[in-house]
Amino acid sequence: MNVPDLKAVEAAAERIAGAIRRTPLTDATINGQRIGIKWENRQDGGAFKLRGASNRLLAMTDEERARGVVAFSSGNHARGVAIAARRLGMEAAIVMPADAPSVKIEATRAEGAEIILYDRMRESREEIGARLARERGATLVPSFDDPHVIAGQGTVGLEVLEQAKTTVRRVLVCCGGGGLSGGIALACPDAEIIVVEPEGWDDMARSLEVGTPQTVRDNPPPTICDAIQTFRPADATVAILRNAGARSVQVSEEAVRAAVKWAWDECGEVVEPGGSVALAALLSGVVLPQEGDIAIVSGGNVDPALHARLVA
Repeated sequence: MNVPDLKAVEAAAERIAGAIRRTPLTDATINGQRIGIKWENRQDGGAFKLRGASNRLLAMTDEERARGVVAFSSGNHARGVAIAARRLGMEAAIVMPADAPSVKIEATRAEGAEIILYDRMRESREEIGARLARERGATLVPSFDDPHVIAGQGTVGLEVLEQAKTTVRRVLVCCGGGGLSGGIALACPDAEIIVVEPEGWDDMARSLEVGTPQTVRDNPPPTICDAIQTFRPADATVAILRNAGARSVQVSEEAVRAAVKWAWDECGEVVEPGGSVALAALLSGVVLPQEGDIAIVSGGNVDPALHARLVA
């Protein structure tokens, strides 16, 4: 198990400095408490995923780049890899679930990537991706189970430390496989990390409890949080978060819908459901807000029709 550290995050920040946006951190009031919100929906590609993808591809050799990359993702990592590959003149094949939002599939295709669709409930994206990489001699770029990807995502945490007006004591982060939350835990070792998952998709919560990666329970419920709809986290992300003393909470679909609407009504920000769960935890009271809390909004790639319904 190759686990990155703070130095790897700092190295990633230097490597990708010219490839990403420094996203804003703004103040807001929730239940009378002043908090900070980090808007990664403003990142190129509409999500934080460009950070890890850029770090992974920029760290490759010229020979590796010539053979291209394969990735699997429901959308945000897919687009991040596609953007990073296009900028470096590389070929990219992306395995995406057939039920991914069409806006994410088309945006990834528009970046020049080849799209391979699969059934997320019946097929394994990891197996499909690994087979394609073997057949093509390409490098597999996982969405979270990769030290360069985790380190790249951790640059969000470094920016938070630089931008925050007070000491960063607590950070709430959306969590699928744990790449973003794990990276931020490395970057912010003195802060409490609270990972937020949709109800029924609590594989990280179960993993942190026992110390090894656990899958979601059988027949998990439908969720609009496609961006963090993962079945199992990685050994590295579980190890990082458990070592950091992170804890996990879950939010309801109702709370997520309310958070997407709040971000639009109060801040004028378009946020996708999976990217809103940290806000949902604070707004719903699942986590009682404390002065100086930081909530990470991880992405804004949402189908326009769905967003219109959520904010109506």
